[in-house]
Amino acid sequence: MIWTGITLLALYIGGNTYLFIRLWQLVAQQPLWLRIGFILLFAVVATSLFVSLALRNANLPTPLTQTLFGIGSAWLVFLLYAVMLLIVADVIKLLCPTFQYGTLYALGATLLLLLFGYINYRNPRVEHLEITTDKSLDRDNYRIVMASDIHLGYGTTRRDLARYIELINSQQPDVVVIAGDLIDNSIKPVAEGDMCAEFSRVIARDGIYMCAGNHEYISGIDAVEEYLSTSNIHLLRDDVARLPSGISIIGRDDRLNRSRTPLEELATQCEEQDFVVVLDHQPRSIMGDADASFNEIMKVASHSDLHLSGHTHRGQIWPLSWLTDAMYGQSHGHSKWGDSCHVVVSSGLSLWGPPFRIGTQSEIWVIDIKSEIKG
Repeated sequence: MIWTGITLLALYIGGNTYLFIRLWQLVAQQPLWLRIGFILLFAVVATSLFVSLALRNANLPTPLTQTLFGIGSAWLVFLLYAVMLLIVADVIKLLCPTFQYGTLYALGATLLLLLFGYINYRNPRVEHLEITTDKSLDRDNYRIVMASDIHLGYGTTRRDLARYIELINSQQPDVVVIAGDLIDNSIKPVAEGDMCAEFSRVIARDGIYMCAGNHEYISGIDAVEEYLSTSNIHLLRDDVARLPSGISIIGRDDRLNRSRTPLEELATQCEEQDFVVVLDHQPRSIMGDADASFNEIMKVASHSDLHLSGHTHRGQIWPLSWLTDAMYGQSHGHSKWGDSCHVVVSSGLSLWGPPFRIGTQSEIWVIDIKSEIKG
């Protein structure tokens, strides 16, 4: 883990150094005041993310921290694509010495990519899944709306959440489930803005349930739990909610809790005739992940009818999506294990950090459970 952090930091410093040199070539002949301004501006944007994370719990005005976080996180994506496209421009220049204005072309293409990524992020997709079960429910069609990775805080604001609530309500859910990472890096802006009060507008007969994700722990799990207790969200940390409809929801604590309760033990709190939904933020026990043995995978299949996860964001932007696809046997989408266990991994409704989706999609899942037996 330490070496991964060191490697990422080295890549970040190296990328910034390369980009600085290329941009300096554009301003080197400009007046002194412009060159000094460029150096200061570059230093601010390149360090903004680290400053905002270091001060995320400090007693500073929320708009200031929010602005620093927004600038710094957007810079991550700008840096990634600018460096890649500048390297492409350098290769073209080697092959075609008469090629000019490569730096400007690369920067222009980067800005267009970011514009596309922002528009894509602002328009979440609704994914539909229909499941038929031989278990008895109190209606022929029971609708679950699933969201994950909303990341409320300095990046995703209460105004953003209000839009998401409208989208969720438009699907007419019977129950809403959140597969972790509702909170981002700090509970401070969420509590100060009472963001979760927006969930009082959710219209769902059986309410709202969520499991904890790794970012609930990053934000301080005890403080998150205390804050959510004042909302209409039921946080399940190794708990089971049995609904009158014939649905049981198992909310597993995040894997950061090394002593979390085994799934098979939680499943004993469900009745045999229940349709069992498992919320487990990190999809590390499903679909052939390197950390999961075949027996662990089959335990999931034997103790649940529907297994819901998030966490991966599917990398959020290309080519990081290749990395998550390699890390997880299932980094996104729907599959089926055994005779009746459906597995869904969402790429997330919102995202962490930069407000861009390139090669991936923000989404919610609408899951219709059709019972062959009337309750």
